Amino acid sequence: MAEDTKNAFLTDVQTLRENAKKSLDDGAVTPTYKGDVKKTIDILQAVVATELVCVLRYTMHAISVEGLTSESVGNEFNEHAASERKHMLAAANRIDQLGGVPNFNPEGLATRSATEYGNGGNLVEMVKQDLIAERVVIEHYQELIRYFGDNDPTTRIMLEGFLADEEDHATDLHDLLVAHEGKPFLN
Repeated sequence: MAEDTKNAFLTDVQTLRENAKKSLDDGAVTPTYKGDVKKTIDILQAVVATELVCVLRYTMHAISVEGLTSESVGNEFNEHAASERKHMLAAANRIDQLGGVPNFNPEGLATRSATEYGNGGNLVEMVKQDLIAERVVIEHYQELIRYFGDNDPTTRIMLEGFLADEEDHATDLHDLLVAHEGKPFLN
């Protein structure tokens, strides 16, 4: 009897096979998906826009940075841009898995993004803009991770990876700021 209750939650293989043959048009979205597909796609469209704005901002900053340490800071900005691009592509692929079409249209990009593009400036101003953007994204992704919870573990796990990268970016930027200003921007 204990063995039966231990395995009671497992669906037998025959039922899994029968269920897999149904609704083939749904692709990766099976009847056991507990999330709201449309809302998830909408949320991920905003993630794609946010990451794309970050790619553009970091790229602009990498090109614009000047000064004695411009090469090393520019390289850091380029590394962050490459990371954000990977996030954007992963979110776009997740939208595709869920049956949606990623929105890369530049029209309205800024309004779909959680972060701002920024306006350049000197090195310290650019680092501050990027640090603020990272902090916005960190809070946003923490909220999304809690929202998806166990209803969509694939999206949650993807966002958890993004979050770890964004926290690393924020630490890098904070260290750059301290190195260039001699004092922490954050308390």
